[in-house]
Amino acid sequence: MIFTIKQEPATAHRYLAAHVKGAELLMNPSTNKGTAFTNAERDELDLHGLIPPAISTLEQQLQRVYDAFQAKAGNLEKHIYLSSLQDRNETLFFRLLSEHIEEMMPIVYTPTVGEVCQRFSHIYRRARGLYVSYDQRHHLERILKDFPNPHPAVIVVTDGQRILGLGDQGAGGMGIPIGKLCLYTLCGGVAPYGALPIMLDVGTDNEERLADPLYLGLRQKRVPGHAYQKFVDDFVAAVMKVFPGVLLQWEDFYKGNAIKQLARFRDRLCTFNDDIQGTAGVVVAGIFAGLRISGQRLRDQRVLFAGAGAAAHGIADLIVSALQEDGLGLAEARQRIWTVDSQGLVTRDRHELEDFKATYARDPGELLSYTCANRSHVTLAETILNARPTILLGTSATPGTFTEEVVRAMAAVNQRPMIFPLSNPTSCCECRAEDAIRWSDGRAIVATGSPFAPVVFNGHTFRIGQGNNAYIFPGIGLGATAGGLRRISDGMFLAGAKALAAKVTEADLAASAVYPEVRRIRECSLAVACAAIRQGVAEGLAEVSILENLEARVQEAMWVPEYLPMRYEPAD
Repeated sequence: MIFTIKQEPATAHRYLAAHVKGAELLMNPSTNKGTAFTNAERDELDLHGLIPPAISTLEQQLQRVYDAFQAKAGNLEKHIYLSSLQDRNETLFFRLLSEHIEEMMPIVYTPTVGEVCQRFSHIYRRARGLYVSYDQRHHLERILKDFPNPHPAVIVVTDGQRILGLGDQGAGGMGIPIGKLCLYTLCGGVAPYGALPIMLDVGTDNEERLADPLYLGLRQKRVPGHAYQKFVDDFVAAVMKVFPGVLLQWEDFYKGNAIKQLARFRDRLCTFNDDIQGTAGVVVAGIFAGLRISGQRLRDQRVLFAGAGAAAHGIADLIVSALQEDGLGLAEARQRIWTVDSQGLVTRDRHELEDFKATYARDPGELLSYTCANRSHVTLAETILNARPTILLGTSATPGTFTEEVVRAMAAVNQRPMIFPLSNPTSCCECRAEDAIRWSDGRAIVATGSPFAPVVFNGHTFRIGQGNNAYIFPGIGLGATAGGLRRISDGMFLAGAKALAAKVTEADLAASAVYPEVRRIRECSLAVACAAIRQGVAEGLAEVSILENLEARVQEAMWVPEYLPMRYEPAD
């Protein structure tokens, strides 16, 4: 990096110490202020003539870039514009996002990022992060050392195989780590220059991408089996050597790989999988808040999953942990979970069940008491009427899964059913929020994976809470970096879920929303970070001394998008 943040001795005055001058300074988005450089800074840093003479305030710059943003036609064009702004001035970029967070978060991440990944090779503008190709597998340490910051705080890595609900996008999957790390800064205050997105390019099985002459990735089928795993093993080993202490987040791996990599590495370095653990944390937080609306206890809930992939795996396991905290034994807690996939209700008599499905598979003997058309394929609606779940969670990535029949069945067996169509982007959502409200006669407690506008039904306005992982993972990352967490545990996600649920106000609940408004997300991240650190101390994964003035320490560690005075100091 070409700058350091310093503080004057015996004062609270902070400033940037730039180690280069002139055009090179302007080319770095971490140091560029554009027209906001003062005359004194222009003198010292040799900037006169390189930028227009008028000196702009940050507020004037915000108006200029917001006007340009609004002039763009369509969300993809708006995303491209914001990306270009991030490439030239990160402080201005993040300040703009923070001022318009509800409007812009869906542009920089879901649902727009899905289209970004699909069209990545056609809208590519400027490199960000690292592209680690299988062909470069013998030079992993050298490639990691190419990143300009030798001490990144957070890595988000994907292999592009299961991007949102869109499937294999190959190298286009890089849009996800870039977007995730944007949220780390926007929502959690992790400094942008400590963010490292990585694409592990092992090829793609997406024929459309392979046939695209503009495709930017490795033009071959995916590397399979042992060769793939060795590549991942070597990558992790290189990360541990080159960037010791970094937080490594796995993102959008195929479900079998996602579960495998988490189990393989979670005890070796500070790492987690957001699709499994982050999703679980935010969903369990929504359930905790929903229980405040229904007036029920967690231990009395029965949970039905539509979809049995990696996300369902993580959510189910965390719900079981929460049920155990509420007094149930492990076996009893697992009996509160049902899963339905494309073949119907998952039962133990299926051949070659995956581990997750086997854990929560039902005894086929219980089907003898079910009223259903075909006991070898018990449908979602039939499972509802027989098992009488109180909570329905959609992780199927299949639009239309929650039909009117399904929603009405949930309303028939519950006064206040929780119905969470969680798949994203919006095109993959199990049902629209307004349909869940209308088909349940306004009684459903609804949260979604993608953003939806408020729904008006029978004179009541329902604010639809979005179960966005951004409520959880930035706080976990902030806790890891500010609290020196040596590992990330499932207990930290349960603690984070409780902290997030506690941020849901009575006004939120009155609007039927089970998540805080997005504008309060940095406040939520602070609470999640502190909860994770306290849990880390309790588990022996952080030093006890960090607890002294914890909230103030974590707050101080949060990066704020504001310009600091800049001075030239030659590099040592």
